[in-house]
Amino acid sequence: MPSTRSELAVVGLVAAVQFVNVLDFMIVLPLGPDFARALGIPLSQLGYVGGSYTAAAALAGLIGSLFLDRFDRRKALLGAMVGLGLATALGAAAQGLASMIAARVLAGAFGGPATALSLAIVADVVPPQRRGRAMALVMGSFTVASVLGVPAGLELARLWSWRLPLLLVAGLGFLISLSTFRALPPLRGHLEHRAEGEAGSGFFAVFGQRLPVLSLLLSFALMMSMFVAIPNLAAYLMGNLGYPRARLGLLYFVGGAVSFFGMQAAGRITDRVGAFPVGTIATLAMLGVIWVTFIAPYPGMPVVAVFVGFMFTSSIRSVAFNALISRIPRVEERARFMSMNAAVMHLAASLGAFLSAELLTERAGGILEGMPRVGWVSAGLGMLVPPLLWLVVRGVRSREAEAHARLAVAPALEGGSAAR
Repeated sequence: MPSTRSELAVVGLVAAVQFVNVLDFMIVLPLGPDFARALGIPLSQLGYVGGSYTAAAALAGLIGSLFLDRFDRRKALLGAMVGLGLATALGAAAQGLASMIAARVLAGAFGGPATALSLAIVADVVPPQRRGRAMALVMGSFTVASVLGVPAGLELARLWSWRLPLLLVAGLGFLISLSTFRALPPLRGHLEHRAEGEAGSGFFAVFGQRLPVLSLLLSFALMMSMFVAIPNLAAYLMGNLGYPRARLGLLYFVGGAVSFFGMQAAGRITDRVGAFPVGTIATLAMLGVIWVTFIAPYPGMPVVAVFVGFMFTSSIRSVAFNALISRIPRVEERARFMSMNAAVMHLAASLGAFLSAELLTERAGGILEGMPRVGWVSAGLGMLVPPLLWLVVRGVRSREAEAHARLAVAPALEGGSAAR
């Protein structure tokens, strides 16, 4: 079993890869108003740009679940990240809505498997009792991207061009992918399990098992509740709430910084008290933020407070979720299951983004009409998260208790056979 130091080294390398992966996805959303104006895209159609990435990532995740467990995780991750970098560079060359969507479809086709492989690597290397903290560190890449990457990209876009941040993300992706491939050790332990005949029973077998199905439903509700709102967040803050474009980078910096420290604390608390209380409290708090931000916004409401609240609660909920979801698959099925789970999450995100584009219309001055409807959809889906979370936690505990009981009985049976 790897030492704690080697675990941290692998987690750090995966976090660097995820930083680029997350930044590639995140930077396009707040840049939406900038490239929409430059390319003549209506603000109300930005959901299609965000949804095209996640729809492609969902399809790629489903396809990847058929074969990702057959390869060294390191080589598979390199291929996914190189493809992502090429797709991001193509996005910087977009000339309209169609070419931007095409580039984001290609990016999603590589970004989806990269996410699944990253989480599978962490789950391979880190034991369950330390996995919550490890997942928080990897997911900290989301917050680092918010604190450093997105604000820097927004400033570069404001001072020069919206194309420049995408080109820089693509270049950074190539550099980190090469460095990580050279430093990351081969990861083939799951292949040994397959060689021993312990592999799972195929792609569709998961749909006949109650616990995996519940976990996929949880993934769907959690992600769609967020992404019915996220693709339109920057445009809503500026157009409807009057937040200045010049300070948008600062807003993402503050929200990311607060979320980063919150996620580290949430990882430690999750390891101690479990995913259900942490995920439930974060969900209830997020419902309150959705209410005051989209459904019934108050005049003079501080934009910084609601934005930070949205990022903080959603990131804490994700830490608890990922620590729990990593305990469901067996080691030889981990990349397959993580890929299926990532596919479901990306499908939910794309449906949420596409739905928001249908619910919204743009008025003069860049004002989005229909955001209360978006808020109600987000809140309704969010209310499904706590009960589904409870059912998954109960299922995981029951299965792990049965596994421990079998392990305790096995030595006694072997001893009895030897005596005879």
